[in-house]
Amino acid sequence: MIKNMEDTKRDAILAVADLMAAAAMTAPKGSGKDTIRTAIITGEDKDRLRDKMLKLGEYTGQLIFTRDSGNVDNSVAVVLIGCTGNYFGLDMCGMCGFENCRECRNAGARCVFTVSDLGIAVGSAVSVAADHRIDNRVMYSVGRAALKAGMMPDDTAICYGIPLAISSKSIFFDRGPGAVINTDSEE
Repeated sequence: MIKNMEDTKRDAILAVADLMAAAAMTAPKGSGKDTIRTAIITGEDKDRLRDKMLKLGEYTGQLIFTRDSGNVDNSVAVVLIGCTGNYFGLDMCGMCGFENCRECRNAGARCVFTVSDLGIAVGSAVSVAADHRIDNRVMYSVGRAALKAGMMPDDTAICYGIPLAISSKSIFFDRGPGAVINTDSEE
């Protein structure tokens, strides 16, 4: 059997994507409650995510969605990491800027613990990708499109997307507005 480089790239990325999801789930939590949600998107679902990003770019006029859709298109997989909108009931906390959780909820604001836990989970996940030399970039636009496309559980309030690729030069940097980088280039 001969395994070609494209198969090797795909297999390595998918193995690391699983490890990233595990790292996000096991990351330390501010209050010990699990509010983290993960998903790994490939194939036709990844294409559907790219298309949703293009539509959001058209609809909102924000080029970030259009530009980042090129990165999703040129990636093997996308790891989605989100958090629920739970409130922890620590009514003396006030770290969200409100007097108590009820005021925070009534204002439609987010609990500082769930948002902090999301940041820790994302950091844990991308450190796994970096440790395995998988090109990646945390993207708000990808997470927002994934939520709009219904790719995360219904209780997910905030989401980031992390496209994954392997190339001689990371496709996630040196990007201009609307840039789509062809990873098949010999340059």
